Amino acid sequence: MDTTHTSSVKLKYVKLGYTYLVNHFLGLILIPIIAGVLFQFLRVGPEEIVTLVKSLHLDTIQVLCSSFLIMFVLTVYFMSKPRSVYLVDYSLFKPMSIFRVPFSTFMEHSRLNLKDNPKSVEFQMRILERSGLGEETCLPPAIHYIPPNPTMEAARAEAEMVIFSSIDDLLKKTGVKAKEIDILIVNCSLFSPTPSLSAMVVNKYKLRSNIKSFNLSGMGCSCSPISVDLARDLLQVHPNSYALVISTEIITPNYYQGNERAMLLPNCLFRLGCAAILLSNKRKEKSRSKYQLLHVVRTHKGADSKAYKCVFQEEDKEGKVGISLQKDLMAIAGEALKSNITTMGPLVLPASEQLLFLFSLIGRKLFNPKWKPYIPDFKQAFEHFCIHAGGRAVIDELQKNLQLSSEHCEASRMTLHRFGNTSSSSLWYELSYIESKGRMNKGDRVWQIAFGSGFKCNSAVWKCNRTIKTHVDGPWAECIDRYPVHIPDVMKL
Repeated sequence: MDTTHTSSVKLKYVKLGYTYLVNHFLGLILIPIIAGVLFQFLRVGPEEIVTLVKSLHLDTIQVLCSSFLIMFVLTVYFMSKPRSVYLVDYSLFKPMSIFRVPFSTFMEHSRLNLKDNPKSVEFQMRILERSGLGEETCLPPAIHYIPPNPTMEAARAEAEMVIFSSIDDLLKKTGVKAKEIDILIVNCSLFSPTPSLSAMVVNKYKLRSNIKSFNLSGMGCSCSPISVDLARDLLQVHPNSYALVISTEIITPNYYQGNERAMLLPNCLFRLGCAAILLSNKRKEKSRSKYQLLHVVRTHKGADSKAYKCVFQEEDKEGKVGISLQKDLMAIAGEALKSNITTMGPLVLPASEQLLFLFSLIGRKLFNPKWKPYIPDFKQAFEHFCIHAGGRAVIDELQKNLQLSSEHCEASRMTLHRFGNTSSSSLWYELSYIESKGRMNKGDRVWQIAFGSGFKCNSAVWKCNRTIKTHVDGPWAECIDRYPVHIPDVMKL
């Protein structure tokens, strides 16, 4: 046992040495060369330097042409360089305690609403026991009725409640006036009324008539990185602008009231939530902004029919509309993740990890196809991971595939426990958890990764601009000291 421990320690230090050598290879070579040139330069006297300059026979025209060429190249470089996009701040919806749905309440309502189908009630209880959700998750008022009352009016009321409260808090925190917003993007997958939710925001806050507004629907839980990507593209062509991004899901009109098990699953997981994010390309915002956007990588597997239909909105045999989740969902999510990290890897991984991956790939191609493929260590690229809190199985799958520790997945598991699956906004509740724990320091890199219908895997990479103080408000303020909590594999009800 001692021999095994000693060898593992030696292997650890060998890998650390290899990582340092490869990642600093250029510097280790250039430093001696620069030192040698500088030493030789210091040995040469002033007279010899003057003689060397005169020997070049430079006239005024040559100097001017050279200077003009250098200025031209620098101008082209800086003009073609993408504008930096900053996350000034964000705000999250915190449901009132009257919307809370403890397990006992949820199961009592299920028994009353599905009294003719006890097997469906039992199925929901089994799902809830293994879901990873806690006792404080919330559902909108219309779902608390027996039976639920999912009217258009109730759905609009829910949208106004979660979106307006998030925007109000964001504008108050940042000091930005509604009239200053140049771009508005609202993403909500399943509720798409007319006028749109983006029009609802424009009307409420009396935004400018020339605002660029967009309403994204039907794109699932991974739509927040899509909205951020759209905002980034727009900020590249609209200088000195603010972009407001709203990520939410409206539960009221999408609560399934039938008996199909594949459609009952979302009822057990999805809960109230909303995030309002303020992005900007203004240079003055760099100093106070929380993060800078580095990368957005989007993967769409919709060309494959199984992937396209694994999360599908349809009617059951009784004509009741619901979201059907197929059994091969996690396998498809795993394939989408592989495609996404294959694109993400070269953008973020240090040279040492990329070389190991390359050697592994060459070895499998040329020598032995049965060699176990090398999984890059993304912990060397990121300090924090925000994995979409879609359910315990989603987090488990990503933790296994990316070889993450329990601490790296803590924010995702605790968000699922406290707020449930809030769809596209879950990434921001997780980021807020990390901040509330006082773990976000200047220079830290964050990887947000989410899955959505279609089937899509989208991710965004942020770099922290400043050390963020522990929150005194927000959705975690009153409960952060209680977390993390132990979440049993099965919570018997």
